[in-house]
Amino acid sequence: MLNKLILLFKAKTLLHLVKIFIIFGLAGSLSVFLSDPILKIIKLDEIITFYPVYILIRLIIIFPLYQLILFAVAFLFGEYVYFRKFFQKFFNYFKYR
Repeated sequence: MLNKLILLFKAKTLLHLVKIFIIFGLAGSLSVFLSDPILKIIKLDEIITFYPVYILIRLIIIFPLYQLILFAVAFLFGEYVYFRKFFQKFFNYFKYR
């Protein structure tokens, strides 16, 4: 099972796969943690009172923040090249053909 994950994520070793998962986890947690102060600065909760719309706007704000934090965390862990290739492939998938 772990060998399938190593192949799927194109990791070099099991330790590299664990490092990749740690980077994804840290970036995701940090983006959610940092989105709250950003939303308080722009006072989004006062502008939008309908909770489902608030959650949607929050997710829209978290997504680009996640990308930036992912690259920063990957850089700190020395995996910037891996994640750059990963996101190039990811965004090419959504490109209009």
